[in-house]
This record gives sequence, structure tokens and C-alpha cells, in this order.
Amino acid sequence: MPDIVALGEPLVEFNQARSADPAAYLQGFGGDTSNMAIAAARLGASVGYVTRLGADRFGRMFLELWSREGVDASAVKVDAEAATGVYFVAHGPNGHEFSYLRAGSAASRLRPSDLDEGALRAAKVVHASGISQAISSSACDTVFAAFELARGNEAVVTYDPNVRRQLWPMARAKAIAQATVALCTWCLPSQDDANVLFAGVAPDGVVDALHRAGARGVVLKRGAEGCIVSDGTRRERIPAHAVKCVDATGAGDCFDGAFAARLVAGDDPFAAARYANVAAALATTGYGAVAPLPRAADVTRALTAA
Repeated sequence: MPDIVALGEPLVEFNQARSADPAAYLQGFGGDTSNMAIAAARLGASVGYVTRLGADRFGRMFLELWSREGVDASAVKVDAEAATGVYFVAHGPNGHEFSYLRAGSAASRLRPSDLDEGALRAAKVVHASGISQAISSSACDTVFAAFELARGNEAVVTYDPNVRRQLWPMARAKAIAQATVALCTWCLPSQDDANVLFAGVAPDGVVDALHRAGARGVVLKRGAEGCIVSDGTRRERIPAHAVKCVDATGAGDCFDGAFAARLVAGDDPFAAARYANVAAALATTGYGAVAPLPRAADVTRALTAA
């Protein structure tokens, strides 16, 4: 059984190429929790993924990807009545611009009966995100069911709110996030998430608020400002690892995967966050969500050189 189980929505990615032709896109893979699972697997963890895929070429591509990356897809369901989701990334003056073709996707039809209870009860870490919850009510129910199973076995529950305004009303997003934070061991929001969920609140105030909401541990991912890690007793600011950033797509997902991988490996949360901070920085040095995710040797080399 995998040590880490993630669930959510995989998406085939088309990322605008850096070329003279603005209509040229490079095909890749995305979906925040799929990225997280691949990141953890590349860093040496035993990882499984739970979702639904369409019975289409894109769905087969994902199964081939996870097989290559060493992610256990035995719990993935194939849905003959829905398609695998797709998204496009354009690069404009204001950064990334995302366009999605995901309405009614196979992943949005994920439901609690799709869960492998044995795998979840055996897992050491169970991970999901706000996107996993936002794509449909049944998918949201599935996340809650997975977290309850994990908590029943005293597994570590990691949750990335990953707030996306275009997916659902903010009142619902905030209510669901608050209810989920109460179930998680480690809440892993980005600064962008914090700006939506706790508008106007300083970073330390965000960490305090998440503890009050029920999170035992918090890592506030602040991009170029590094991260803040708190276990409720100890708090540490970890500075950013300096790299030449070309594309931040998937960096937060990489952090989540690296953090989980190091917790499973036996690191304390502060060491795990320092490692994940470097892994996430390395993930920004290439284009796309999956291609630049680092291997363990890359992270070790960067940590040694720091």
C-alpha cells in the first residue's frame, strides 16, 4: 500500500511556448494533486493517486504518465461517460493566464464510493486540495470522506486550500476551507490563498487564524519570501532559495509533495519544510507543471550548495 495517497483532478496541460508563434502550445500535464503525487514520487516516496479519468486518449496518457513516474494508479476509475479535463496556460504581462475545459469532467464525478478504504487506512499521509473540493459537490464529499478515514487511522492529513475564484462562490470556498482545516494535520496555503481567505491579515496572523480553525500545523508558502512553518508551539521563517524563475506553475504543488515525502521519510516538519522550500524553487526553473519537478539528487545538491 502507498505511504502517501492524494486525490483530486488531473488535467492535461497546454502551455504557451516561448516562440514567435503565439498559437504554439506545448502539451504537458497538470492538476494540483497529480503534480503533488508526481513530485513526491520523484523524491523517493511511495505514492498512490485517486481520481476518475475519461475513457479517452488524454486519460490513457495520464495512466502512462503515472506508470512512468512510479505513482500507483490502481485506485483510479475510468469513466466512459465523461472526458478528461484540459487547461491552457498563456503568459502575459501580468503573469500566468489560465483557461480551463473541465466542466463535467470525469474527475468532477469522483464520489466517496470510489475510495479504496484499505489504502486510505494504510496510508501515512493523505492529501487533497480546495480544487479537489471545488470541482463538484460529490468530489467535495469524497475529500471529507477520505480525510475522516485517514484521521481514523491517525494518518497525517495535508490540505492545500488552493483557492480558485472561478471555480465556486467565495462564500462557499471559505466555508469549505474552514471546515476542512479543522480536519487537517498540516494546512499548506499559499500567500495568494491567505490574501483571499484572510484579506488584510499579516502573515503571522494568518498562521494564528489557521491554528484557531483547527490545523495542528501550518506552512504558509510565500513564494519569493520563503515560507513560515508553525507546529503550534514553534514557529520558523525559512528564506527563499534563490533561483532564476522562469515558470512558477506547479511550484506550490511541488512543495506539498516534497513536504509529505520528507515527513514519511522521518524528517521533522521544519526540516521537511526546508527541503520542500528548495524543491519548489527548483520546480520554477523550467516550463510546465510536471517536467521541471526535481529529483531527490537535485534537491540534495541544491541544499548542499546553499
